Amino acid sequence: MNTKKNVQYDMSDLLQEKEICEVHGNLVKRIAHHLMGRLPSSVMVDDLIQAGMIGLIEAYRNFDNTKGASFETYAGIRIRGSMFDEIRKGDWAPRSVHRNTRRVAQAIREVENEKGRDAKDGEIAEKLGITLNDYYQVLLDSSNCRIMGFEDVGVNEETVKETLSDPIPTPLDRVLSENFKKNLAKGISMLPDRERLVLALYYEEDLNLREVGEVIGVSESRISQIHSQAMMRLQSRMRDWI
Repeated sequence: MNTKKNVQYDMSDLLQEKEICEVHGNLVKRIAHHLMGRLPSSVMVDDLIQAGMIGLIEAYRNFDNTKGASFETYAGIRIRGSMFDEIRKGDWAPRSVHRNTRRVAQAIREVENEKGRDAKDGEIAEKLGITLNDYYQVLLDSSNCRIMGFEDVGVNEETVKETLSDPIPTPLDRVLSENFKKNLAKGISMLPDRERLVLALYYEEDLNLREVGEVIGVSESRISQIHSQAMMRLQSRMRDWI
């Protein structure tokens, strides 16, 4: 008897999840296609959609309407998180890309400590012992081979946008989180003007790299380089917080 009740309950739950996927499937597809404009061509949109559907179901199972946000807002966060988790599982970047990213961040830190100001492109290249063109290629490789975003400076989606299902933080958690966010905001505000503008257009205005390039008046590949350099500069300045 109990087994029959459990089966009935499970079937009911599955039907509700199927209905959620049908009703909000377009949200998953919209997010997937939007992200495709910001990802390498090796990422398949169908893989993003499949991961997003899993995030949608998880959002349905964990959503608490007493927390003050709409289901679509909450689901959007979980869907994006699930998509990025799936991409990170299949990290296609060669080890050299990861190694060069760390080297650039370290070079930026050393130059800025020596000069007491923003490190210039030529100074970073000189510190690395490579030509300026080679340095730009390192930035481009980093942008093309991996998702270079706030995750690279120790910030995940839950840090930027608090999820509604997280446990209630302790007073110490709140202090540490607020201090981190304040230091991150300060780090972004102190970036060179062009790097700060690229991040604002990319993350706040949700433009893709091509659209950012059209606004600023440079090529998409140059925007990729500026974006990578901005994230590496932040990584070097936020090292003590990571």
